[in-house]
Amino acid sequence: MGPVAKEVSRRLSETFQPTALVVRDDSEQHRGHAGHREGVETHFTVEICAAAFAGRSRVERQRMVYAALSDLMNNPIHALSLKITTPEG
Repeated sequence: MGPVAKEVSRRLSETFQPTALVVRDDSEQHRGHAGHREGVETHFTVEICAAAFAGRSRVERQRMVYAALSDLMNNPIHALSLKITTPEG
């Protein structure tokens, strides 16, 4: 896990205390596409399950995650794919 992925994981863990968290660097899969920068982590998939998202809409959940990562968005993170759930489903 590279430094950006570690920072994403750290922030989401501290902010949401998830019961499950997967942060996957998909940057190499985007070689040649917009936002890819050689040797830089730019594209991620995040799967997070936390009680903090209970009662929130999909858009509200996404906004919560983006807020936790706000200063990383656009530099170095170009794209973030999210799967956000609660322990209840």
